[in-house]
Amino acid sequence: MKHLVAQIHPHDNVLVALTDLPIGTPVPWKDGLITTIQAIPAKHKVAPQAFEPGDLVHMYGVLVGKVRERIPLGGLLTTSNIQHATDSFDQTSGVHRQSWPVPDVTKWQERTFMGFHRADGRVGTANYWLVIPLVFCENRNIQVLEAALVDDLGYGRKKSYQPQTQELIALMQAGKTVEEILATDLHSAENSRQKPRLFPNVDGVRFLQHEGGCGGIRQDAQTLCGLLAGYITHPNVAGATVLSLGCQNAQVSMLQDEINKRSPQFYKPLYILEQQKIGTEEALISTALRQTFAGLMQANAQHRQPAPLSKLTIGLECGGSDGFSGISANPAVGHVSDMLVALGGSVILAEFPELCGVEQELVDRSVDQPTAERFSSLMKAYGESAVAVGSGFDMNPSPGNIRDGLITDAMKSAGAARKGGSSPVVAVLDYPELVTKPGLNLLCTPGNDVESTTAEVGSGANVVLFTTGLGTPTGNPIAPVVKISSNTALAQRMPDIIDLNTGTVIDGEETIEQAGERILDYVIRVASGEEVAAVRHGQTDFIPWKRGVSL
Repeated sequence: MKHLVAQIHPHDNVLVALTDLPIGTPVPWKDGLITTIQAIPAKHKVAPQAFEPGDLVHMYGVLVGKVRERIPLGGLLTTSNIQHATDSFDQTSGVHRQSWPVPDVTKWQERTFMGFHRADGRVGTANYWLVIPLVFCENRNIQVLEAALVDDLGYGRKKSYQPQTQELIALMQAGKTVEEILATDLHSAENSRQKPRLFPNVDGVRFLQHEGGCGGIRQDAQTLCGLLAGYITHPNVAGATVLSLGCQNAQVSMLQDEINKRSPQFYKPLYILEQQKIGTEEALISTALRQTFAGLMQANAQHRQPAPLSKLTIGLECGGSDGFSGISANPAVGHVSDMLVALGGSVILAEFPELCGVEQELVDRSVDQPTAERFSSLMKAYGESAVAVGSGFDMNPSPGNIRDGLITDAMKSAGAARKGGSSPVVAVLDYPELVTKPGLNLLCTPGNDVESTTAEVGSGANVVLFTTGLGTPTGNPIAPVVKISSNTALAQRMPDIIDLNTGTVIDGEETIEQAGERILDYVIRVASGEEVAAVRHGQTDFIPWKRGVSL
């Protein structure tokens, strides 16, 4: 039997509605009943006691808000009657004093995935060639190269809506009225024909356009080069073509230095072209085409081979979160995180604005004092920079988050942090540093899901687990992004972008541990080449973070 409400942690003093609760609904709670005095939408919070102004609200065992105005028993918590609040944290209490319940991974220890083994010992879950601009001035040339390469090499695959436009034109020419056109059911969009891949062992050519490389501050150029170096040296990448104008802040030497930081014995084919030295557009494009084609011939010589699960580095991400994310999808992903750490793999928990309120837990899970202090320092600096421009972590929840039950940043953060499971924090990285240690790594990024996903992959994630309660098509150019729904309604409404549904936990059909094992099994298939929805749709979002305030 499905329950009506859930208490996430024994110390919580609010309940989560697991289904819509109309006004007057009797809700069994402990030894009695709570009668709702307002309609409580699913995912929102119901008061199991009367709250007075100044009272503290706890969820996930941590402080998530303070009461603004009286909330009666059976009432609804809203942005009007509670406000964001968190506990302070002590950065000196680290050195991993919390115990870690290591999961039993016996049945996974002999499992492997089929990946691309690189000379530096890392293993890719895909095999891409990159074409990258060092500065936004080269974006048009990147577009020209994409038009010249993609279709003829067999990588063109887009759903075409052009026949629907032609259908509408025909209706207008036939004299149909506006009302008749609005009422017309158009034929389904057509999938464009895809030629056979000329290079069957190359998953694609990815063209990373961006708006950086010049202007702004010099640190922006350095950070961008670090991110691009993370992609070039990534195990999912066979090699790259880089277009430089020549006069920009992001110089070729800066990129090469960042590559050497990440891969001192850099071994991949890398072609760098500078337009101001080469001359005409035709000379630049022709040279880039020739070199890229030669690089693809080299990349195609690589094949998938078995690799242990310890070679996986999984990025943990959420976007379009809802009031169920923290009790289904995120803890299920947290179980995957713990299993992978137990198997010797690496995981990346990012989105620092969405760790607000759970800092003490992460400090206490740090393996040593320097790790705890670095996390505390980065969190405080990020928070202070937001306040300095008139913002703050409390402004993080989006209208969609609030509409679906995440009404304070601390509430959102406490649920988001569950993606990181319970293993020790082995390292804290500042954007765009590279993951070098197995275990749970914290990476300083914004809460913006595309900026954060872009960063996690740049730091080495070869698969990303992306939880969502509202639905988002986000993908990445080189790493598969597995979209995990927190609720069954979303999975049924948007099946074209959702890969897995953990609404089964809410529906009482599956435990968190069972959902986590199902996710890990799917990750192994994806790491071996099975396509996720974002790849099928050609969703290749790439947004570098300029180190201004981004929540």
